[in-house]
Amino acid sequence: MSLRNYLDKIRPNFEEGGKLHAFKSVFDGFDTFLYVPNETSKSGVSIHDAIDSKRIMSIVVISLLPALLFGMYNIGYQNAVAAGKLADATCWGMFLYGLLALLPKILVSYIVGLGIEFAWAQWKGEEIQEGYLVSGILIPLIIPVTTPLWILVFAIAFAVIFTKEIFGGTGMNIFNVALAARAFLFFSYPSRMTGDSIWVASDSICGLGYTLPDGFTMATPLGQIAQGVNVNHSVCDMVLGLIPGSVGETSVIAIAIGAVILLWTNIASWKTMLSVFIGGTVMGLLFHSTGATPIQWYEHLVLGGFCFGAVFMATDPVTSSRTETGKWVYGFFIGAMAIIIRVLNPGYPEGMMLAILFGNMFAPLIDYCVVQSNISKRAKRAK
Repeated sequence: MSLRNYLDKIRPNFEEGGKLHAFKSVFDGFDTFLYVPNETSKSGVSIHDAIDSKRIMSIVVISLLPALLFGMYNIGYQNAVAAGKLADATCWGMFLYGLLALLPKILVSYIVGLGIEFAWAQWKGEEIQEGYLVSGILIPLIIPVTTPLWILVFAIAFAVIFTKEIFGGTGMNIFNVALAARAFLFFSYPSRMTGDSIWVASDSICGLGYTLPDGFTMATPLGQIAQGVNVNHSVCDMVLGLIPGSVGETSVIAIAIGAVILLWTNIASWKTMLSVFIGGTVMGLLFHSTGATPIQWYEHLVLGGFCFGAVFMATDPVTSSRTETGKWVYGFFIGAMAIIIRVLNPGYPEGMMLAILFGNMFAPLIDYCVVQSNISKRAKRAK
């Protein structure tokens, strides 16, 4: 209780008229992150949950840790493979190299994103919203490891301001904030987000890792397929995640651990998650049977960001469908659309990013149609 008493003691300094009033939003954000607020709504609310938004976001961050940790290891692994030094590299050495390569991006993501959130909250005289706790870790996980920090700053500022804050903040945004940042990078700096030269860290860091020759390239499996080249990775490599790709999207096993945490805690909808895989499977089978794609349906599911998007992006409770029937439609649409984009448009070999953004756009319409259908059925029964 000593920390609780100390926070209560210094609170008057942050209230109106206090000498630290300019940082009231920062203090409230820190206080409510450490302790569940004991205030309740005076009107307009009839149901209270036992868990608040900050705890939900914290659980999501925990569920992302397996993908984050494996992504760090894979950064070092791919660097060693590219240098032809895998036999000399150690597991800890590769992990530490990946940690040093990824840490600046995580710091920039949180410093820039939370800085904007704090400034915006203070300007509007509101509490700091907690949504960026998840977006801040998602963004570094869905971009190539070679993404320059200065470009990342622009993408985060765009996503937080124009995708979230102008719509009213957490819970009001139409599009997923992390995917908006990736889309900004993809369309504004395509050479930094596509191609064969961006997926492997090429410089040594603090004596760790290896410096690769200028002009070194290594394509992702989806990039090889788009170019009509045979994939040189096994399905086992794809499931384990020992392939080039965005930092947190390669390991199906690490993502599955996160999925179990989200489903066990009832944070994510199993209906949305499952329907994404059903949609991807159906379209994968259809395209393979017609000869439109050379790879099997299950390879589509374990390649690129499909699993990561299905587990952590499509299930975003703010931007996804909220009706129970709508979740099935929404998830199926995303899974099917991702494979359609991959197969029919080689310019977008990934597909999942655009599929989820399209799904975000149509989620309100899907829910509207479901609600109206239920209203019509009840009206007919009333007659």
